[in-house]
Amino acid sequence: MNMKIFNWSFAAYGLSLMAFAGAYLVAKPGWRKAGRGALWAAWLLQTAFLVLRWKEAGHAPLANQFESLAAMSWGLTGIAFFFQKKENESWLGAGVAGLTIVLLGICALLDKTMSPLVPALQSDWLLLHVAVIMFGYSALALSFLASVVILAWRKSAELTAALDRFNERAMGLGYLLLTAGIILGAVWANEAWGSYWSWDPKETWSLITWLVYTAAIHLRRTHRWQGRRMSWLSVAGFVFVLFTYFGVNYLMSGLHSYANPS
Repeated sequence: MNMKIFNWSFAAYGLSLMAFAGAYLVAKPGWRKAGRGALWAAWLLQTAFLVLRWKEAGHAPLANQFESLAAMSWGLTGIAFFFQKKENESWLGAGVAGLTIVLLGICALLDKTMSPLVPALQSDWLLLHVAVIMFGYSALALSFLASVVILAWRKSAELTAALDRFNERAMGLGYLLLTAGIILGAVWANEAWGSYWSWDPKETWSLITWLVYTAAIHLRRTHRWQGRRMSWLSVAGFVFVLFTYFGVNYLMSGLHSYANPS
C-alpha cells in the first residue's frame, strides 16, 4: 500500500508541474492555483508514505538511499512551502515540482526493500544525523534551483534580486543544517566506532562540501558576491552535494558503505 501512495504522490507532482506550465502558457491565475493545490496534495501523500513506511519498517525511513532520497524530496517541498509566502511563486512552485519529480524518479530506480537495521544503525542518532543532513541537502537543492533560474533566464532586475535573496536564505539554512548534521555525525561516530573522525570517504567529502559552502558564504558576506557569480558557486556547491550523496556511495567504500544513508 505504501508504494501505491508513493506512486500517487509522484503523479500529483506531475499534475502540479503541468498546471504550472499551463499557467505560464495561458496566463490564467486558476492554473497557478491548481498547481499549488496539487503540490500540497503531493506533499501530503509523501508525508503519508513516509509515516506508513516508518510504521511498517519499525524505524525512521532513513536507513538506505531510497528512503533518504524520499525524505530529501519531502524536505525540499516542505522547506519551499516555508519560503513560499515571501517569494515569487511563478518559478518556485514549478521548479520544486520539477526537481521533486526528478528525485522521485531516481527513487523509483533504487532498491526499495525494507530490511532489519544493522547494529550500527540501531540508534536514535539515525533519525537525528541523517534527517538533519537530508534537510540540509533539501535547502541546498533550493539554492541550486534559484541559481539555475538566475543563470538560465534573463529576467527583470527586481526578480533577479528576489531570486538572489532567496538563494542567500536557502544556502544559509542548508549550511546551518549541514554543519549541525556533520557535528551530530561525529558524535554518533564516536559512540559507534570510538572516534569522532576517521577520514572515511563520506566524512571527507562532506567536509569538502561544507568548505565549498563556507567559501561561498564568506565571499557573499565579505566581498559582496551576488547574482550570477554567487549562482555559479551555488551550482558548484550542489555538484559536491551530489557527489557526496551519490558518487561516494557507488565509487568508494568505507564505514558508511553498509547502508549508504546520506
